[in-house]
Amino acid sequence: MEDKIYMQRAIELARRGEGFVNPNPMVGAVIVKDGVIIGEGYHEKYGQLHAERNAFKDCKKRGNSAKGATMYVTLEPCCHYGKTPPCTEAIIENGIKRVVIGTLDVNPVVAGKGAEILRSSGIKVEVGLLGKECKNLNRIFNKYMATGKPYVVMKYAMTADGKIATKTGESKWITGAEARKNVHRLRNRLSGIMVGVSTVIMDDPMLDCRLDEPAVNPIRIICDSHLRTPIESKIVQTADSIKTIIATTSEDEAKVAELEKRGCLVLRLPKTEQGIDLNALMVELSNRGIDSVLIEGGGTINYSALKSKIVDEIHIHMAPKIFGGSSKSPVEGAGIESINDAIRLNPINTSWLGEDLVIENEVIY
Repeated sequence: MEDKIYMQRAIELARRGEGFVNPNPMVGAVIVKDGVIIGEGYHEKYGQLHAERNAFKDCKKRGNSAKGATMYVTLEPCCHYGKTPPCTEAIIENGIKRVVIGTLDVNPVVAGKGAEILRSSGIKVEVGLLGKECKNLNRIFNKYMATGKPYVVMKYAMTADGKIATKTGESKWITGAEARKNVHRLRNRLSGIMVGVSTVIMDDPMLDCRLDEPAVNPIRIICDSHLRTPIESKIVQTADSIKTIIATTSEDEAKVAELEKRGCLVLRLPKTEQGIDLNALMVELSNRGIDSVLIEGGGTINYSALKSKIVDEIHIHMAPKIFGGSSKSPVEGAGIESINDAIRLNPINTSWLGEDLVIENEVIY
């Protein structure tokens, strides 16, 4: 029972790195001796110390010795040199007697090797405590490592009758303040945010992250087949301070030059029936270290993303309101003919934010 309490604490610590460690995993570590926590830490920012070394740093700051202690860590300690030295070395050097690991690392340069190095040094190693929770913590990292493509979350707000706007196009605000704040947490958590050019033209959004606590702006990605993004839009006017990518199939060199002059990165991509080849775009984003993308566009880009099978999760924010009529729906496109052809969802979490219901779904293809 105590083991679970300490691992749960490690999970809580790991979450503090959300949005700051991408494309690294979130990791938390707790050091316990004689039933007392003597040190704890988490991976705080990409390129900085890993959770284990921060826990040892905290332990020393408190004036404690980790010799003979147990370490609880959500992810298998690394055993290779990257931006920081191997955490397995620090664990061995500090005399840790037992290591409890939530889940093994899917990174092929680690993948069980870290645990084996610890065992071969005489340290007792146990794997799998709260394993499901620890694995779930790093869904983004796990997909990015396994496939080389970003983890994609689609989010939309709709009424109880499935509308994302009134018949006049009004959409601010369907959901309440708490649900909207949750969206900004998502923006902080994911590396990129993607919309279609129609959203830029109609709403002129900033697509930044606004939270009371420290946060990171996602990289803005605009899907714009014909380069219709207005130069005077907020997106373009702030591209020198918030990284902005415009994906296109256009060969309009003059417009490209205008956009690039203002700090935008323009990517030319192949064309499909739906427009831009979104699978090719995902590869380009991955090559630039973008491990996750939040799609916050309208029904057209949502349809294209689902048709391209790039979406991993759909977060539905549903307000207790009814618009009626034939207003826009969250997913447009041609629609299906047979119920058997429907894209199926597996609900993984539901919660209430104020009066709005939030349903998080895994997409099943």
